Amino acid sequence: MKMLKEFKEFAVKGSVIDLAVGVIIGGAFGKIVTSVVNDIIMPPIGRLLGAVDFKNLFIKLKPSDVTTLAEATKQGVPVIAIGQFINVIIEFLIIAFCVFLLVKGINMLKREQKKDEAEAAPTTKDCPYCYSSIPIQATRCGHCTSQLDKTEHVAGS
Repeated sequence: MKMLKEFKEFAVKGSVIDLAVGVIIGGAFGKIVTSVVNDIIMPPIGRLLGAVDFKNLFIKLKPSDVTTLAEATKQGVPVIAIGQFINVIIEFLIIAFCVFLLVKGINMLKREQKKDEAEAAPTTKDCPYCYSSIPIQATRCGHCTSQLDKTEHVAGS
């Protein structure tokens, strides 16, 4: 019963939902990249290389009269699908580059946020006795030499 309750708390947390949304969007993005590679990038490259159709670029491991990868698959002819492999490598490189740009952007935003937080953090406080500005960690005022309680807060807060 306790484990079920813990799982429910885990599953309802925002981070799990965010992860699920990321996986769904990632799957859709993968399909887009596959289409970009197969339908936009590879045809011109194949044309430049002498009308090579990368979808049907394969090496037969057994003598056969098949001319397309679909025929080879249908007939059970063992092949090394070089064209498919090249397409998958290009897809991977595109997705890896996009993830790199995403992580780089997130890290840049985190650095800016930390910089803003560091600039916003107070470094001084006012002495409650003489109202002089003293370092925030001070336990004794450097102006009036009053002993400060460690729980003293910055004046005004």
